[in-house]
Amino acid sequence: MLSRRTVLAAGLCLPGAARAKEKARADSAFRGFIEALRPDAAARGVTPQTFDAAFRGIDAPDAAVLARTRRQSEFVRPVWDYLVGAVSGGRLARGLARAAALAPTLRAIEGRYGVPGPVILAIWGVESDFGASAGDVSTIRALATLAAAGHRGALFRDELLAALTILQRGDVTPKQMRGSWAGAMGQVQFLPSTYLAHAVDFDDDGHRDIWTSPADSLGSIAAYLKDLGWDPALSWGYEVRLPEGFDLTRYGGDLSAFTERGVRRADGGPLPPRGRASLFLPGGVGAPAFLITDNFEVIRGYNTSDSYALAVGHLADRLGGGSTLAAPWPTAPGLDPSSLRKLQVGLASAGFYDGPTDGRAGPKLREAVRRYQISTGLPADGYATPGLLAHVESRPTPRP
Repeated sequence: MLSRRTVLAAGLCLPGAARAKEKARADSAFRGFIEALRPDAAARGVTPQTFDAAFRGIDAPDAAVLARTRRQSEFVRPVWDYLVGAVSGGRLARGLARAAALAPTLRAIEGRYGVPGPVILAIWGVESDFGASAGDVSTIRALATLAAAGHRGALFRDELLAALTILQRGDVTPKQMRGSWAGAMGQVQFLPSTYLAHAVDFDDDGHRDIWTSPADSLGSIAAYLKDLGWDPALSWGYEVRLPEGFDLTRYGGDLSAFTERGVRRADGGPLPPRGRASLFLPGGVGAPAFLITDNFEVIRGYNTSDSYALAVGHLADRLGGGSTLAAPWPTAPGLDPSSLRKLQVGLASAGFYDGPTDGRAGPKLREAVRRYQISTGLPADGYATPGLLAHVESRPTPRP
């Protein structure tokens, strides 16, 4: 008869044994997924030698990458908190030093693509701290992990095949192909498909090197922004002062029309005579107000986040000699992801919102909030607050 100690010891071992068995199954499935990629990779011109070299030593998924897909943020960082890190004094100093060191290269890139040097530098700074923090995760293993797990459908499988295509072309080795946990690569954090479509060999050495070449990295950023539709005649936007009693319901129009309505740049400079813009109040009435142009949306094409685009724009202004923001940010907290989802559901049920219920604030939600505010007589600043959520949940809302 087994002693109580033996029984307990056996019981304690069972979970570990089960975990080991489950890991073995997962690793085997992962290797099977990789092998199944061979025909599609070959159809793209990837040779067996390139395929084998890419996956050499990769026989299990990256547990840290899988953990990142399950990690849910407990709160949304307000845009002003995001700006503190993105436009810090240290980053500004590093950016100005890089601007001086790379001045001829930046002038040449701006001349070819029409994107201002400070904007290019700002994206480089936000994406990788000017190349200092480009990420050290194996791109092939990260993408294989996400693809095998079926994360976001077929997206990462397609990106993995694109990464293999890059390796076949010889621009980088598997060991050098590194970046973030989600497969964004190098100093510019391009996904492989973005790299294939937009990366450039600006230093003319025969390789599009966004991992070690500042010239190729900066040139690739500029080429991508140009391809996304950058207008050289416009800024990304301007911090502005609104006149007393400004009609927030008329939030879009020509820049000249905003001038006629009494809107002035916070730094005292004139607004351009042409170009369309819209009013953006990321902290509500009384916080910094901006007129954003189509170039703001171009920056959002690089990373679909209002906070990101605003950080890039403001950092670019500072690198170009501009001052800090004139208006203060609010101190009251905004909505966390759970509350944003409730707001999205509430506005959707009332007919104001037709976007995803993903707990993220973006242009679609901002527009829905503004339309709701207009319909109910609230100040139409497009800003989602706890008070607004309470308003939506506490009363029947007429359909627009």
